[in-house]
Amino acid sequence: MKQSELFGKTLKQAPADASAISHQYLVRGGFIDQLMSGVYSFLPLGWRVHRKIENIIREEINDIGGQEILLPSLSPKNLWEETGRWTTIDPPLFKLKDRHDKEVALGPTHEEVITDLVRKRVQSYKELPFALYQIQNKFRNELRSTGGLLRVREFIMKDLYSFHSSESDLEKYFEKVIKAYEKIFNRCGIAPIITKASGGTIGGSTTYEFQAPTKVGEDVVYFDRKAGKAFNKELIDEIPESERSNYEQIPAVEVGQVFSLGITYSEKMGATFVDSNGSEKPIVMGCYGIGLGRLMGTIVEAFHDEQGIVWPDEVAPFRVHLLVLGGEDNVRNEANKIYENLVKKNVEVLYDDRDESVGVKLSDADLIGIPERWVVSKKSLEELSVEVKKRSVKEPTLMKISSI
Repeated sequence: MKQSELFGKTLKQAPADASAISHQYLVRGGFIDQLMSGVYSFLPLGWRVHRKIENIIREEINDIGGQEILLPSLSPKNLWEETGRWTTIDPPLFKLKDRHDKEVALGPTHEEVITDLVRKRVQSYKELPFALYQIQNKFRNELRSTGGLLRVREFIMKDLYSFHSSESDLEKYFEKVIKAYEKIFNRCGIAPIITKASGGTIGGSTTYEFQAPTKVGEDVVYFDRKAGKAFNKELIDEIPESERSNYEQIPAVEVGQVFSLGITYSEKMGATFVDSNGSEKPIVMGCYGIGLGRLMGTIVEAFHDEQGIVWPDEVAPFRVHLLVLGGEDNVRNEANKIYENLVKKNVEVLYDDRDESVGVKLSDADLIGIPERWVVSKKSLEELSVEVKKRSVKEPTLMKISSI
């Protein structure tokens, strides 16, 4: 991709209301654009990062047997009334009426919709277990949207649901998902604290949050490092008074959550199966979510410096940021050749071919944060080389053009 053709230019100033560093850098770097409070457009650079995260999630969830589907964003009132959540879910639903005066909701989560789908298609224990997931838009009627992508009103989420004939079978799959989540976050460069939490309006007997420590985190994690135990602030009363001094308070952002739903939804909605003895029983369910935009923002919170973003390799928008410095024909011609060769070899490269000053190009490269910066200049060509600098280190090295 030639940077002169890239839609979405870098900005010198961050939005006045951007307090989170991820919000500042993602807007300034040309990754996202705010449409209104809590609603963002992803520009080409940002969407490339988002898709990298999406593909990591898809690979790891497929690896534990998840089958990908796509559910509607709109859902009818009657499904939410079956579970009692039409008026009780928090944040409240975005509700609207169609031209026939029927009430529908924009889905903030999909327990009702997926349970309805499964109850129409599963009859026997022989059809269990299985797991379905989607990567799809969600709508949350938040009272206050803050931190750029960290708390929004529309976002894309991976939500996985598993269906079982017994609690013990659910527990086995629950552990598989936790391990898959650890792999996902590790590939994104994040090491969250697995934290016991309240099920909130989703419900369920066992709930764990994956909390990534950050300075701007809205959540507080109570963490005992020696014991390896962590609680969120809603469960502080579960910690014995005598042990509270062992727990440090850590600000964090929730990047994922897993719920052991049990029969909470299947019982209310009549999603049943016939077991091996001929008895009818409610299907046992699990629910597992990751917000992709929030994860993207959290990665920036974890990986940045005073100049800009420092993307981990697997989620970076491009592998190489190629810069041509100087207007001499031989310099530009050599840079063009290197760019063409990288493209032929399927190396993801952003080529800064713009007619801009050296300072602008170097500062933009630091802001955008691609893992490797390759500079072609008159000075580097005197050594028949390209100057290569990893974004995470200070000093560049020379690489012979013949070895590219």
